[in-house]
Amino acid sequence: MAFEAGRAAAEAAIEAGLAARLKDAPDLPLTRAMAYALSGGKRLRGYLAMESARMHGIGDALAPALAIEAVHAYSLVHDDLPAMDDDATRRGQPTVHVTWDEATAILAGDALQTLGFEILLDPACHPDADVRADLALSLARAAGANGMVLGQALDIAAETATAPLALDDVMRLQAAKTGALIRWSAEAGARLARADLAPMTAYATALGLAFQIADDVLDVEGDAAAMGKAVGKDAAAGKATFVSLLGIDEAKRRAATLVEEACDALSPFGDEARGLIGAARFVIDRRS
Repeated sequence: MAFEAGRAAAEAAIEAGLAARLKDAPDLPLTRAMAYALSGGKRLRGYLAMESARMHGIGDALAPALAIEAVHAYSLVHDDLPAMDDDATRRGQPTVHVTWDEATAILAGDALQTLGFEILLDPACHPDADVRADLALSLARAAGANGMVLGQALDIAAETATAPLALDDVMRLQAAKTGALIRWSAEAGARLARADLAPMTAYATALGLAFQIADDVLDVEGDAAAMGKAVGKDAAAGKATFVSLLGIDEAKRRAATLVEEACDALSPFGDEARGLIGAARFVIDRRS
């Protein structure tokens, strides 16, 4: 299936699946905040999980898609907090702590994180307990102190560092903060099939870095209304980014090269990889 049609189908399935997970929850500020945080977004990570599974002959990968979207939403809720990036807008609407309060935002993020692991460890995710355990363990590693949380910690530390980050430092930071969850998403299909992870890891490593470079470019050239969040914050804060270190043109060239590397990694799958190839090209063509 071509990328746009596949992503639209995945998005619809993910939206319905997330709504089903919360439909019987008590009507409390916590659960309303969770549903609010889950709304919107491109569902790229969920799509990567579902499409990589399809490419490996797995027909149903909705559970990993829901899990990664829940964990990703948690990361955004916490990232937006005043103690972190202090953002007032996310996905075109006020952030969770602005709409409710900081305590509710923290708890909603906590609950979304645990929801992701609940989904993966539920027998409905996969009949083989070893596969479920592998999915949960690998996501814990991708999201934790050696993955996404490490990247966030490095990002916060960079704000008060006496010297700006070098390019290698920024690459390490973003490989963790942005790249780790993208890698897990793309590897999910191979994990479900108990297949070799190497092609998907190579694809997703290049894709994650290209995604972040594109984000840095959009922070300079993007439109806040289209982005659904503030732009120009990195430059205003004096943060080292791919654009500040490479320049806008070289950053775009670097992202394009990474996309080609990502596509080349999928060569063993032939025409079956056209959806994930489309996803890689979407990453640098997007406007939000």
